[in-house]
Amino acid sequence: MVKVPKPEMEEEETLVKPVEEKLSMKIPPMVLGVYVVLIALGVGTGYLLSHVGPAAGGKPTMIKTAKTVGLSDTKTFKDSAEGVIQKGGVDGEGTHQLVREGGPSQTAFLISSVVDLDEYVGKKVRLWGETFAAKKASWLMDVGKIELLE
Repeated sequence: MVKVPKPEMEEEETLVKPVEEKLSMKIPPMVLGVYVVLIALGVGTGYLLSHVGPAAGGKPTMIKTAKTVGLSDTKTFKDSAEGVIQKGGVDGEGTHQLVREGGPSQTAFLISSVVDLDEYVGKKVRLWGETFAAKKASWLMDVGKIELLE
């Protein structure tokens, strides 16, 4: 039997190696400070806006005098017309009609989300409202304000 010499190891290699440090992303303190300030400003702005009243304009006020009834909202109710109010619409469009000078082609058909039009049947009025597209009526208006003329 022949003996095989063992090779000499110059360097011992270990099976267990030290764990390498993981790379960590460090955020510079300046950047972290900027983020904290931005978050604080956002929270502060939200808090202030939640405690402030409604925006300019707010809710339109209701007007009720001896001659005028309705809302003071001139942005929504910007169209106006004069005539005599009569009951009845056309094919389901409008509850009342405003008979104007110039014949049937000038008649406006009316609805109102604000004013009770029945109180003005047979009376001459000036009204303000918002015009809507209609299928049958030549002119369909949502009345927001009425002024009694006679």
